[in-house]
Amino acid sequence: MSTRAEAADDPETAAPGSHAATTRARPARRMHSLRTRMLIVFVGLLAAATLGSVLIARQVMETRLVERSSAELHREVEKLRRLAAGVDPATGRPFGDDVRRLFSVYFDTGAWADGQTVLSFVDGEPFLRSPTYDAVYRLDRDAALLAQWRSVPTPRQGSVKTPAGRVDYLAVPVRQGERILGTLVVAHFRAADRGVVRDATIVTVVVGLAVLLVGTLLAWRMADGVLRPVEAVATAARGISETDLTRRIAVGGRDEVAAMAATFNAMLDRLEGAFASQRRFLDDAGHELRTPITIVRGHLELLEEDPAEREETLALVLDEIDRMSRMVDELILLAKAERPDFLRRAPLDVGTLTDELLGKAGALGERDWVLDARGDGVVTADRQRLTEAVMQLAENAVAHTGHGQEVGLGSALDGGVARFWVRDTGDGVAPEDQAAIFERFERRGPRSPEGGFGLGLSIVRAIAEAHGGRATVESRPAQGATFSIEVPLDGATYAEGSLWHGY
Repeated sequence: MSTRAEAADDPETAAPGSHAATTRARPARRMHSLRTRMLIVFVGLLAAATLGSVLIARQVMETRLVERSSAELHREVEKLRRLAAGVDPATGRPFGDDVRRLFSVYFDTGAWADGQTVLSFVDGEPFLRSPTYDAVYRLDRDAALLAQWRSVPTPRQGSVKTPAGRVDYLAVPVRQGERILGTLVVAHFRAADRGVVRDATIVTVVVGLAVLLVGTLLAWRMADGVLRPVEAVATAARGISETDLTRRIAVGGRDEVAAMAATFNAMLDRLEGAFASQRRFLDDAGHELRTPITIVRGHLELLEEDPAEREETLALVLDEIDRMSRMVDELILLAKAERPDFLRRAPLDVGTLTDELLGKAGALGERDWVLDARGDGVVTADRQRLTEAVMQLAENAVAHTGHGQEVGLGSALDGGVARFWVRDTGDGVAPEDQAAIFERFERRGPRSPEGGFGLGLSIVRAIAEAHGGRATVESRPAQGATFSIEVPLDGATYAEGSLWHGY
């Protein structure tokens, strides 16, 4: 049966319709869908930008060509004006009113731009013209245009539609005083620029497609690079079980994805530590509870009929049950320490609380109770929990000292921290035991006559850490020990090493 169960969990051997196969395929499909959506959005935006660039580039090109055409029309008119202001190169005399001679010289020396046609009119009749673009369309044979251009009183610029396409023109009268001698019309066929616009558009489209292709490949690589760590997180999460929390994700780079992987690894570290602590806790609790249960069972099985024996056995059983009940209460308290409602914080006067703690500690045993110091200030904390922790330290001090020995209790405030301590004059704690003495079920150092479960100092540490502080011990063998609780005044967690350690 174990072989079938392992096969069901194996992604390569699981049946296509099985739950294991579905569980593994579903995240892969989600990742694939997310990658596809990212690619579609990116490529769509890039394609829209490319198309927009082509259309804008075409419009800008056409606008620039129209502006250039207009400049060329005015350049030709200006050339005629300069010629009219000069002299006839053949006679060396001004042209005067001889407009025919003026047009003849102008057309003889003319050099026309591509797509440009020049017409002249004398006395309302066509005179000379440039032969350019005649194969496409003869403007001098268009009656409607001739009617507009025969005689214009003032310069006129415009655009007309012809069978050869749109034509831009500039018509100017040639005057001598108030008399109109003739008309010059410079026209430009926009169709001549069509090839330039087409070539520029083709180049823009080709470049845009190349950018689109390269951008698509880069988008795919980028999406893959972004989602690969996410897939690694999903794979690691699927591979995690209660017995194997060792899976980690390789972290590379310093970007957000690397931060996510590092955060996931940190979470796994905490989970692994929590599960390991839980397993140790269960093992230790089971071991500690097994002893009293064995004692109770053994005495019940050997219970005698004699009333005195029965009473003695009953007393022993009840004592063991009381021990188990106390252990269970302490374990419940430790479990509650991780709940958010474990503390009920309120402002507390440190000096007043110290006086109360000293008064309560005096009832724990006939010792020489001494007030070492009395802090002056206010701390935000849970009065009952702090009292419980300090009383636990006081009980520990009583257990490790004899009748009449000195036990000190005090408090102090410094650097944003309130510190409460209990000092005894017992046998102390060895340096190698101080790091582990606050662990659960740890009973190191001299044993108290009453015995214990090794949970008291764990409870002290749990209460201190719930306040955002910590529990510490300072001791040397045969010179006593000082156990302290350090709590931030405002209830916030403080940084390691920022505490005041003297009193």
